[in-house]
Amino acid sequence: MANSTESHTGKVWFITGASTGFGRLLAEEVLKMGGRVIATARKAEQIADLKQQYPDTARTYVLDVTRPDQIQSVAKDAIAAFGRIDVLVNNAGYGIAGGIEEATEAEFLPVLETNVLGLIRVTRAFLPQFRKQRSGHIINLSSIAGLVGQAGWGYYNTSKFAVEGFSEALAAEMAPLGVYVTIIEPGPFRTDFLGRSAALIERVIPDYEASVGQTRKYYSAMPGKQPGDPLKAVHAMMAVVESPNPPLHLLLGALAYNRFQGKLEKLREEMTAYEAVSLGADFPAGS
Repeated sequence: MANSTESHTGKVWFITGASTGFGRLLAEEVLKMGGRVIATARKAEQIADLKQQYPDTARTYVLDVTRPDQIQSVAKDAIAAFGRIDVLVNNAGYGIAGGIEEATEAEFLPVLETNVLGLIRVTRAFLPQFRKQRSGHIINLSSIAGLVGQAGWGYYNTSKFAVEGFSEALAAEMAPLGVYVTIIEPGPFRTDFLGRSAALIERVIPDYEASVGQTRKYYSAMPGKQPGDPLKAVHAMMAVVESPNPPLHLLLGALAYNRFQGKLEKLREEMTAYEAVSLGADFPAGS
């Protein structure tokens, strides 16, 4: 298994979406702690200062996670840069708000391409290296939206629910090889998620005002007012990597924690209410 006592100084982190938000802050904090970071973003100028400030411990690459050819090339160069990758952070992604019927395919397909297929392809590019090392940690950024569906976030929910399922299966496959997987599930944090990192569906259907309309109001009113502290979030991610027994799921923020607690309670109520129906759906024992 991975050496849990190894400090950040000895680890090499590969972080996607490092231009803003959690990805940028995480890269900065790991570098401050003496760790080595390979930061990626779609535009070179957004991360160039990291290499300038930390010439010995930072490397930067242009990476669009929707381009499979670019992923393979960058992964190869990244591994060669420091000889290994210890922590893969799949952070690149964005949100989309609006009704399921309201969206066009041109609006929702890129979200799935980035949040789901991009994450899968980046992960697959590094799996041979993790297998060879018999150690490592994969951090996949999901959301409370990956655990609880809400009106107005249907396509974002779809993408993050997919991340959850992929990550759980990946964790089961990698555990015997000494590689950990942790799914990060934040609530609303004071990043640019409701700004540059999210899109608003253009079409508005009045019939959905009572449901989707509330999400649109939230989208407009909440930027800069989210309760989550991004610095505390990235420190929690760093602590997970150092943990001798890291969690598969890590909820971050009171809203995420309480919302999922509510879902669990509702699930238990439904399971109890329909227990006879559920258990009665099999063939009779012995048949």
